[in-house]
Amino acid sequence: MRKAPICSIIAVALLAPSLVHADNGWAKFASGPGASGFLAAGVLLPLIRDRSAGREHTLRALDSLTVSLALSEALKSVTHVKRPDSNEHDSFPSGHATAAFSVAAMESNFHPKEAPLWYAGAAAIADSRVVLHRHRWSDVIAGAALGYGTSQFELARKKGILIQPWMDVSGTVGFLACGKF
Repeated sequence: MRKAPICSIIAVALLAPSLVHADNGWAKFASGPGASGFLAAGVLLPLIRDRSAGREHTLRALDSLTVSLALSEALKSVTHVKRPDSNEHDSFPSGHATAAFSVAAMESNFHPKEAPLWYAGAAAIADSRVVLHRHRWSDVIAGAALGYGTSQFELARKKGILIQPWMDVSGTVGFLACGKF
């Protein structure tokens, strides 16, 4: 058995007890440190386990994450939807759901056998935002679609959306490598 499935099984086993509690403890974890850990793992794990493709996978995941969050913030500034638990007007779409589904889609593409775990983690993060009354279902569904769609666009492009087009094979920034500046 490879290390990646073992690590995934251990992670699920560690998280399972917090998910079955009736209180909102699991939701607070999923929205806070759980979400941060999920995103960090999705961006950094390729460096550790994807050998020669690790650097590219990390850059592509980071690229998708960055673009999807920028689009999410742009939509928030245009839509001004009120949050269910406050007077803030930045509810639509959910940034947590956007980020989680962006990472889940990228990692699921790189490691298809792990797709159920990545999407389950993303779904738990999205669900936590509704449980904590920070978002409505429409917010998290839109965020999930935005994150997933951005990742699919990233994967459809040969060199990504933002970061990769500025990088050459040696890893130097494109305009410096070309000698234009």
